[in-house]
Formats: sequence, structure tokens, C-alpha cells
Amino acid sequence: MSDEIGIRAATAADAEAIDSVIRAAFAGTDYGHQGEAGLVRMIEADGDTLVSLVAERDGVIIGHVLFSRMDVEADGAALSGAGLAPVSVAPGSQGQGIGDALIRAGLASLRDQGVAISFVLGHESYYPRFGYSPDFAARFASPFAGPHFMAMMLDSGAAWPLGGRADYAPAFGRMG
Repeated sequence: MSDEIGIRAATAADAEAIDSVIRAAFAGTDYGHQGEAGLVRMIEADGDTLVSLVAERDGVIIGHVLFSRMDVEADGAALSGAGLAPVSVAPGSQGQGIGDALIRAGLASLRDQGVAISFVLGHESYYPRFGYSPDFAARFASPFAGPHFMAMMLDSGAAWPLGGRADYAPAFGRMG
């Protein structure tokens, strides 16, 4: 058995393994593991996936991250945006930097695609390490506004818009 972790683009053949990782990662949390697994399926079915990556160890999928298309308006103009949700790591593999590696690889892929801004709804002590800021996200009207709603410009040299609107992919509104 190797400690080597590989990160690659998810494929349709990975769907069941991704579901299993998400269910295990969110079991016993307030988020509802069924909802997160279903959300990934709905986003993919709608064609709103921008980046879907898996982490593997010895050919077994132990982590997944998804970034989906967002409808973002900033300072009166459309801005290409992506929402990070969810990121999942199998319970036995948590705390080893796998989620961190998946998020960083996903952000790099978004930059390569020319996406300008990314949002996340998550833990306020975890996501700022990647550059996400609740203060920046507060400039955007969103149904998810609050201290857990964070944003970052993917080009660190880009000016922060003064304000606007940020809407997640339609699948987020169908979660129930």
C-alpha cells in the first residue's frame, strides 16, 4: 500500500465512488449527506460542472471536489464565476491535506479556464487559507449571504469589484 495520492479529473465511471465518499464524509454532520451527493448529480446533469476532481490512493477514490458555474454580476457587468461545493474526503483519510490539495488543484484549473471569481459557503476558519474572504463576499447580494459566504478573485492582482450579485447554479435551489 502506498501513501501516494493522485489527483485527476473525475469521469462518469467514478460516479458511484464519488457518491460513497460524499455520503461517508457528510455522515453525522448538519449538512445532510444525501443532499450533497444529490447536489453533485444534479449539477452534473444540468451541465453546470466547471471542475470535478478526485483524489486516489492505490486506485481507490478517497476524495472529491466540485466547482460549478455561477451567475455573477460585478459592478454592472457579467463576471465568470465558480462555486466550490462540495469538497469531500473519506473519513479514514481526513486530516492528511487531501481536501487542501483538491481545492488548490481545482482553483488552478479554474484559473486555466479563465474563471474570474470563486465563492464558497463554508467554515470561516478553513477557507481563508486559500484566499477566500467573507468581507469580499459581503459585497455581493446572494441568498447565502452571511459569515460563511466567502469569495476570492482568482487573479490575485485583479481589483475587487465594489458590489454585485452572485447566484449559484440552479441545482442549489432544488436542494431540499
